[in-house]
Amino acid sequence: MLAASVFVPTAQAAPGGSSASLARTSDNKIQSAAAAETYWTAERMASAIPAQAPVTVKAPNSPNPKGRAGSIEGVSVKGIGAMLNESQTVGKVFFTNPANGLNYVCSGATVNSGKKKLVQTAGHCVHGGAGGQWMRNWVFVPRYRNGVRPFGTWSAYQLTARTAWVSSSSFDEDMGIVIMQTLGGAAIVNAVGGNGLRWNWGYSVAVTILGYPAAPPFPGELQYFCQGTTWNGHGQQVRAWCNMTGGSSGGPWLQEYNDQNGLGYINSVVSHRHSDPNQMDGPYFDNDIKSLYDFAESLSP
Repeated sequence: MLAASVFVPTAQAAPGGSSASLARTSDNKIQSAAAAETYWTAERMASAIPAQAPVTVKAPNSPNPKGRAGSIEGVSVKGIGAMLNESQTVGKVFFTNPANGLNYVCSGATVNSGKKKLVQTAGHCVHGGAGGQWMRNWVFVPRYRNGVRPFGTWSAYQLTARTAWVSSSSFDEDMGIVIMQTLGGAAIVNAVGGNGLRWNWGYSVAVTILGYPAAPPFPGELQYFCQGTTWNGHGQQVRAWCNMTGGSSGGPWLQEYNDQNGLGYINSVVSHRHSDPNQMDGPYFDNDIKSLYDFAESLSP
């Protein structure tokens, strides 16, 4: 197994004073994209199981949104077509959890930035939460479909998450951003485009949710979508009507999704569900997501 061994360094302050955590290879050697693609054979991808979030700490009873609404614009790439439920900026995530050695799947989406190397996902898709470890063999496959990888297999350079997720499994902070390596000399956003990002836009917004549900009755082999208006479920979390199952974790909740270019503004990600199989929750994107975004971008080479 060609896996980089990772460790959790001392927590560092993200730009703006917010706390975030990161994973780095222990010997500063980064797993190559070729090594990642070699590890992730078609057989391993097919047998990877949906990731599930660990038990969370109890959320507060009422939301406490703060801060001014902010937005980062997305960027498209010419010549790439998109469909309503199949964006090239959204992909299937594969990784190994070193806690048990099993391979898992999640979902994720590119997000635009100056260095063009970031992928947004859920915190539990990069770290096991309280008492857990950083994931290994982490790759992102844009617009994966039935084993086909039309834009290649992209290997992680560095994983980042909010410290409140890493230390406490707080679903309010179930956010992760991954810095990707280049592939063939190209940065991922330059290859497939990058979504915008929004924070502090309130609990009631219209979204399109995209992801790769892999637990029954879904096959995990193509993107699915849900559309609707969010509301505050509990704590600082948003809730939406959507019956996607495990494997969709980390999939983007997109405002103003454009099915002509596959772009929108990421306003949350799939995190977990409670008793109703037709509803799901995601972290409310407030100033914390912007701090994590700035933190990851500052570490990107």
